[in-house]
Amino acid sequence: MKRREFLAATAGLSLIPAIGWASTEYTPGLVDKELAAGKTVFLDFKASWCSTCAAQERVINALKSKDARYEEAVTFIDVDWDQYSNDKLTAKLNIPRRSTLVVLKGDAELGRIVAGTSKRDIKALMDIALSAATS
Repeated sequence: MKRREFLAATAGLSLIPAIGWASTEYTPGLVDKELAAGKTVFLDFKASWCSTCAAQERVINALKSKDARYEEAVTFIDVDWDQYSNDKLTAKLNIPRRSTLVVLKGDAELGRIVAGTSKRDIKALMDIALSAATS
């Protein structure tokens, strides 16, 4: 296949959403609702312009693609830092900056990563969430 034909044939693929990898967008009250329903919540405080956030997202999506149990058991919520940095949730959880990942269950914070992009650390946090969700 010629390069031009290949590019034309694959141009739209990046526009197709990754099925099963989508997170729910945060709205005020959503986290409380999910926690009240007994769910384990994985919060990703991020900004579209943040390179650390993008690196975290790549790791999270790669881990989700390898183990469907994450998506099945844990509620993943993206919190837009530009819109919600001064929100009650951000203040209540004492979120210091974008690129912060937090796992909640009930009234407890089970773990947190601030500006970390290590696959090992993010997997450990996601495993904490999975364990809490399935126990």
